[in-house]
Amino acid sequence: MGDLKTDEVVETVIKLKRAYDEPKPQDGRRVLVDRLWPRGVSKEDAELDEWMKDIAPSDDLRKWFGHDAERWDEFRDRYFAELDEKPDLVAQLREWADGHALTLVYGAKDEEHNNAVALKEYLQQ
Repeated sequence: MGDLKTDEVVETVIKLKRAYDEPKPQDGRRVLVDRLWPRGVSKEDAELDEWMKDIAPSDDLRKWFGHDAERWDEFRDRYFAELDEKPDLVAQLREWADGHALTLVYGAKDEEHNNAVALKEYLQQ
């Protein structure tokens, strides 16, 4: 029998936050997951631990999606296929989230249809 008690569970906490929202200590590790830096946000104000440009959707996919909610399902499918090709980056995010707070930071105005929302869903699968 292993050392893990049956009632012991390692919790993964992945949060989402706009780059324009105030950083909080409970955010844990803050990772910007956009390819482009959010306009009007200084690096100092962002208080990021990492900027993972390469985990963001490709430029072609980002431009095609254009934050059009009607394209959301297709965007997610295409983005998930891109993420399947980036196992090292996905593994790094999952490792950071393992038992710790991880906040995926994004710049989009739409808080329901953006790459961070899709990425969180992918990471939690």
